[in-house]
Amino acid sequence: MTAKTLNTLPREEAEKQLTNCCAAETWVKGMLAGLPYRDQTALITQSRNLWSKLTKQDWLQAFSAHPKIGDIDSLRAKYASTKAMASGEQAGARQASEELLKRLKDGNDAYQKKFGFIFIVCATGKSAEEMLGLLETRLTHTRAQELATAAAEQAKITELRLEKLL
Repeated sequence: MTAKTLNTLPREEAEKQLTNCCAAETWVKGMLAGLPYRDQTALITQSRNLWSKLTKQDWLQAFSAHPKIGDIDSLRAKYASTKAMASGEQAGARQASEELLKRLKDGNDAYQKKFGFIFIVCATGKSAEEMLGLLETRLTHTRAQELATAAAEQAKITELRLEKLL
């Protein structure tokens, strides 16, 4: 899709596409209000401007749209290395052990219990080991610190999704 295509979508379809990037209703409404966009840069700029104005409730609404990593099978699927991967692309990646997957699951459960929302991290390019390290570090945060960290991670995820959209 191009910016021109997004600009010409029926409003309901544009809303659906934007909601797939970030489920915070305030953000989606602001993105729709910014139509038309001349290009991807204008779209990203609008997103950044809106993100800085969102409330904690908006952030929590965005977080709630993410699937929770809740079982060993979904973790195994998320972090398993495949033989088809080129060695240079994933040089540091290894298959996650069952023990590591269990630690991720337990950490995610502890995180949600402590903070009241799921662990949000921009996972692009991160191994299971890196994710576990981040999770364990972030479990030491206060709720206020973690809400701000998770919001910053959500902003990165949203921007990546917008880039993929266009």
